[in-house]
Amino acid sequence: MKFNILKLTRILLAIVIFLPIVFFFCDFADITPNSFANLLKIQLVPAVLAGSSVILIVLGALTILFGRLYCSIICPLGIFQDIIAWFTKRGKKKNKKKRWYNYAKPQHILRYSLLAICIAFLIFGITTPLTYLDPYSNFGRIAVNIFRPITIEGNNLLNWVALKFNSFSFYHVTIHTVTALSLTIALIAFFVVGIMSLLRGRLFCNTICPVGSFLGLIAKYSLFRITVDESRCNKCGLCEKTCKSECINSKEGRVDHSRCVTCFNCIESCNKKKALNYRFAYNLSTSSSKEKDELKLEFASLQESPLVDSVRANKGMNRRSFILTSTAIAVSAPFVPAWAKKQEVDVTKLTPITPPGSRSLKHFKAHCTACHLCVTHCPQQILKPAGFGYGIDYAFKPQMVFFESAYCNYECTVCSEVCPNGAIERLTKEEKIVTQVGIAQFAKERCVVYAEHNSCGACSEHCPVKAVRMEPFMDGLTLPKMYPELCIGCGGCESICPVRPVKAINVMANEFHQTAEKPEEEEMKEIDSEALEFGF
Repeated sequence: MKFNILKLTRILLAIVIFLPIVFFFCDFADITPNSFANLLKIQLVPAVLAGSSVILIVLGALTILFGRLYCSIICPLGIFQDIIAWFTKRGKKKNKKKRWYNYAKPQHILRYSLLAICIAFLIFGITTPLTYLDPYSNFGRIAVNIFRPITIEGNNLLNWVALKFNSFSFYHVTIHTVTALSLTIALIAFFVVGIMSLLRGRLFCNTICPVGSFLGLIAKYSLFRITVDESRCNKCGLCEKTCKSECINSKEGRVDHSRCVTCFNCIESCNKKKALNYRFAYNLSTSSSKEKDELKLEFASLQESPLVDSVRANKGMNRRSFILTSTAIAVSAPFVPAWAKKQEVDVTKLTPITPPGSRSLKHFKAHCTACHLCVTHCPQQILKPAGFGYGIDYAFKPQMVFFESAYCNYECTVCSEVCPNGAIERLTKEEKIVTQVGIAQFAKERCVVYAEHNSCGACSEHCPVKAVRMEPFMDGLTLPKMYPELCIGCGGCESICPVRPVKAINVMANEFHQTAEKPEEEEMKEIDSEALEFGF
């Protein structure tokens, strides 16, 4: 069978986008530059949440022109499904039988209900449904919690072998980013998507995925699409049997363009007869009679649509106006959550500490879909996926944890550089060093200086802004004293405190991030070099 040039181009473009994304998620050695995050900012849901109007317009125009190419070329979970489906070897003999796809009726009620739920919640600034259904976020959790640990353990195995030969080309890496809950949710997503792909190809895309459902509404009226030439079609059914979207009804010679992901498998299978073509779909002079009837019905449905009537304003609305209206709705979607009524958040000790640049707990919850990219790229590994302790709307989202050993580096802005959703906004180093994500609170009754009369001062030594200072206590001992206006909540003091199980100094989260006072620079003492004796 001759390999179709359209399919080959689609596969090459998918590889060019997919491999860097996988490598970026799995990179534990910090080899990839943070600019690779731009490949994630072109994902639809991150673009919506970040308010990236230009990207949304480009993706909308791409879909209007060529159909759901996004699902086959840009979406990493879509490409991942294609890889899994490839292992089924559709059309290959297995147990003396050939395994094929078959046309399936669309599950419109299910797919559009899930899409409506996601949009409705998003209007009120709630991303919980998207956290579970967004294809990019699901792929991110799969990559961070499954692929990355496998990569790390492979590196550790190579390190073990290399050491046997006195080679130090590798080094042992400890996995800090995976929790039991994050691994569980990643495994669930992996097996659900994997089983659906093995059995029914793009079933996840066309029944559950809100991105696929949204793009399907536009792709149904795309300018270029798969068309059937009735004069050449012999009803062999090969196109239907190779369609992983199960959207081709070969008996009726009809393609459900809302589910077609423009993979071109059907065109490749029909190379001999050339009854299928990917071409401009609105040239009525060259279309078959059935295609003409379908196009007329599409135009009629557009003109009679309530949405069109509401914006027509007594003027004839053509197809171009409908497209512009749809694009305007898509572009305005990121700003809708800002119109929703603000809800008060009770700040308690159970409030999670959100990363610098997230502005506030509400902003972070309204934009983060728990892709875990910031978790895997945090140099100090202090970002951990949360459980259900902060509520279902914060489940799996990153929180700053200082208890183990590390704290937020004073000038580090990596998480703000890689976040594609706008949940963590880009910070300069000057902004970072005064961003107050929380304030350390000191409980002197637990401090070893006060309780055991032992000298310590570790918290003061590890505070980069001198918000903790040692002041005279008794018997020559010094006791920590807090200066909250200087504290930025970096966790340096908490991480080093030797008290167990509850530390004597802990960072409590700010609901809204504040700006701390910049510490005064210590005056440098002038040294008289002539007065120094070097012994020569």
